[in-house]
Amino acid sequence: MKSKDRVNGHGLGIFEGLTCIIKDRFYFAISNGIPSSSSSVHVFSIDDILIYEKFYDDFGPFNLAQLYRYCRKVNKKLKASSLSNYKIVHYTSSDILKRTNAAFLVGCYQIIYLNRTTEEAYKNLLIDKFRTFIPFRDASSGPSYYDLNMPDCLRAVQKAVRLGFLDFDNFDLEDYEYNEKVENGDLSWIVPNKFIAFSGPHARTMMDNGYPMHAPEFYLPYFKKNNVTNVIRLNQKMYDSSKFTRAGISHHDLIFPDGSVPSKLITRQFLEICESAPGVIAVHCKAGLGRTGTLIGCYLMKHYRFTAPEAIAWIRICRPGSIIGQQQNWLEDQQAWCWEEGRKERVRGESPSPVVFRHRKENGDSEMTNNQISRPLGKVIYINKDTLMTTNQFRDDLNLR
Repeated sequence: MKSKDRVNGHGLGIFEGLTCIIKDRFYFAISNGIPSSSSSVHVFSIDDILIYEKFYDDFGPFNLAQLYRYCRKVNKKLKASSLSNYKIVHYTSSDILKRTNAAFLVGCYQIIYLNRTTEEAYKNLLIDKFRTFIPFRDASSGPSYYDLNMPDCLRAVQKAVRLGFLDFDNFDLEDYEYNEKVENGDLSWIVPNKFIAFSGPHARTMMDNGYPMHAPEFYLPYFKKNNVTNVIRLNQKMYDSSKFTRAGISHHDLIFPDGSVPSKLITRQFLEICESAPGVIAVHCKAGLGRTGTLIGCYLMKHYRFTAPEAIAWIRICRPGSIIGQQQNWLEDQQAWCWEEGRKERVRGESPSPVVFRHRKENGDSEMTNNQISRPLGKVIYINKDTLMTTNQFRDDLNLR
């Protein structure tokens, strides 16, 4: 729906562009001014509410907490009895950075709550002359040599929803925002019940020029509570690993230089450790961003058939600032190898990663409950009252063969 739509003219002023997300209910618009609501149209913006905390010249995508807050805001407006007869318009600036971030949120909302594909959602974001978005970039201080495009980010979210990585019905906003703070451990879940990325511990808990540093003991209560059985260290030794092993947590050193990429040997060792771990794996380098995200990305490509851009996008949505510089291109180079290694293991029935499937209902709603999911080791079986989906059928559906 373009800017000549009848939504204009209800005291809103002239939009630079307008597109329909839900017919007669929800719209996405571009405005260089500040439009006002009318007796039949309610407008809102998040441009100055949700702010991406950049490292250098990176500007997005928004993290899971911000995406959750946006979706909650939209759903609240759509369900509000006071707005039941209103057309709801999310407007954003024509500024390309703000417009790109806003479009990311609207695209994700369509995938998560309207059950649309990436292609369907992306098409709805293309407004008149505003049909391009600036690619997202890494958090390094130098020039960007790798473009992370909007469709890759949307595909990452679509895949995360279908795999059960992203489930806003059970998302703990308070836990996410508490744990991402440096003073609380700076840790992020990348795959539920499988991977935690966190900042590297130090010999003792202390403040260094106002910056909190934590000893291994700081993490033990959270790790025990969340079934962490393995810790993998990728940076130089800053603490005694026995602090973890004495607590019953296996510890592994796979050390390689900051900002660099792992050798094939380290990559294989990382995958083997993660594939044999009986519980959650907590991975860290110095900041838990570059090296940590890079190796977890290999696992996502091998066992869940993420593309390299999808893996980068999903990890950054979970943990902004992850995977920088040459690590991005290296993941692209490793994609074919990871896919082939994963395919061979699945053919042999050796893949260790249980996957959950979110049912696509006819009315566009999605639903997943505990009694609909069976998660035996190395298999996927989806059951509801109408459907029995075998492991092979599921893999065909997600192109996991």
